[in-house]
Amino acid sequence: MKPLIKPQSPNFSSGPCCKRPGYDVSQLALTTLGRSHRSSVGKAALQRACLQTADVLGLPDGYRVGVVPASDTGAMELIMWSVLGARPIDVFAWESFGKDWVTDIVKQLKLPDVYSHLADYGELPDLSLANPDRDTVFTWNGTTSGVRVPNANWISDQRKGLTICDATSAVFAMSMPWEKLDVVTFSWQKVLGGEGAHGMLILSPRAVERLESYTPPWPLPKIFRLTKGGVLNEGVFKGATINTPSMLCVADYLDALDWVVSIGGQEGSVRKSEKNLAVVKDFVSSRPWIHFLAKDAATISNTSVCLTLDLTPAQVGELVKLLDAEGVAYDIGAYRDAPAGLRIWCGATVAEADLAALMPWIDWAYHTVNHEK
Repeated sequence: MKPLIKPQSPNFSSGPCCKRPGYDVSQLALTTLGRSHRSSVGKAALQRACLQTADVLGLPDGYRVGVVPASDTGAMELIMWSVLGARPIDVFAWESFGKDWVTDIVKQLKLPDVYSHLADYGELPDLSLANPDRDTVFTWNGTTSGVRVPNANWISDQRKGLTICDATSAVFAMSMPWEKLDVVTFSWQKVLGGEGAHGMLILSPRAVERLESYTPPWPLPKIFRLTKGGVLNEGVFKGATINTPSMLCVADYLDALDWVVSIGGQEGSVRKSEKNLAVVKDFVSSRPWIHFLAKDAATISNTSVCLTLDLTPAQVGELVKLLDAEGVAYDIGAYRDAPAGLRIWCGATVAEADLAALMPWIDWAYHTVNHEK
């Protein structure tokens, strides 16, 4: 029978993700609107975004946080164009965005000494092949595959190369071993449910040393330039952004950071996401017709949860449309390049009760679509 209870919020998109519980745009601190981002109030807000991010995440001393253009993609491309080429490269990819970084490195930058370690959707490549003498580029969580790295034990503490990690669907939802990571990128619209178009760049002292000691042989556009005269532009990490940011988006991000603090900080945010995943795990374990795309249980993502169903691709499409039409789940179809299925966001901004309410609707929709065929 059709369920009676619907999720209060049907927003389960994997990006932009749903706003935090209780979000009210009218409650944002908007004193920066209409002001220059170079003004004292504008720079103070941007500096707070950098400093509070470092504080909530518990970054080690010496790590820097900056706001950069063009979301997580901009942050990743900025750093790849700025530091790659100094050493040979290992790049690990097992889903769409990770494979984009392979394309950038191999076909755009055309770097000569690159090992591309690839895996199909649902699997991880052999991470033990990472060579500590080489730079390593990888995603922490495959947003379009629902497969995450289970740990960082494969990263050497004695490495000579840099580790460059796209963590846009992992930061604030998964515990990150910062000492193992030299560059981390993420965006506001993922785990925190913020607005788009801005990226966050985290640099270790080792990454700063690379930036100051290495000049790539290709020209860098203005929005990629992190150094001046061979010295790091510290202003980028103190609120002086490379280009003009949206101060409305900054206010929205600061609101999200305050909310994370209110639920127990980074640890509280991780716990909420893990509890959300547990709801889906319980459902999947009791239904023989639905499965995690991740082949290894240790690699199942607790944010972008990807599922396959014992249906044809056309039936899966009908199921997704049915849930949308009922107003119980929006934007949960699998990524266009991924196997047909569902992708349900389980990050901290999603209410556990909403996921619990959604599961019976998936059950109903499956049997409705399967019976009709």
